[in-house]
Amino acid sequence: MDGLELLKKDWKNQEVNLPKVSYDDLYKMIWKRSSSIVKWLFVISLFEFVLGIALNFFVMDDNYWKNLDKVDLREFTIALNGINLIICLFFVYKFYKNYQRISSTSSTKKLMQNILKTRKTVKHYIGYMLISSAFVIVMYSFLIFYHYLHETHIENNPIKDFDTIDYFKFIGIIIIVVSIVLGGIWLFYRLIYGILLRRLKKNYTQLKNLDCD
Repeated sequence: MDGLELLKKDWKNQEVNLPKVSYDDLYKMIWKRSSSIVKWLFVISLFEFVLGIALNFFVMDDNYWKNLDKVDLREFTIALNGINLIICLFFVYKFYKNYQRISSTSSTKKLMQNILKTRKTVKHYIGYMLISSAFVIVMYSFLIFYHYLHETHIENNPIKDFDTIDYFKFIGIIIIVVSIVLGGIWLFYRLIYGILLRRLKKNYTQLKNLDCD
């Protein structure tokens, strides 16, 4: 008997002694891990939603509204906060529905589909937070800037007149602020949600391999 045959025989002897793990056992392990991950996604999104409301109430004092009144942005702010609240609540609901679906999944194919849906929801949520943050910064900056120019025109104060260089400076500052804020938000979500998404992706790959075996 040559060396290769001896190695095969030794491997078969080791395989016999290994504990047997059934398809159902592997599926249940992956299902439990996936359900736990999606539950954490829902909990984090809910916490973020509640924290956002609490911070708004803390920040929006009388001075806050008086300052907004000075630049005629009270109504715009109320409308914007209302729309953002509804959209964020919608995403929290989506996270909850994803958790419900995965918790009640009974097949490999369905679990894989639900994992993909959850990953898509998270990516849409992060995309919305980035786009909405950029929109708020740009809109508020230009509205305040427009109000400033309007007041300048009324007062006819030449000291406050802006030249072309000032316009470019203003736009440059906006670009820098937007880049810093979006970079911070992206890093935050990359750290918090990215870890959970990578674990979900790993579970999906394991399910795919399990289904192919």
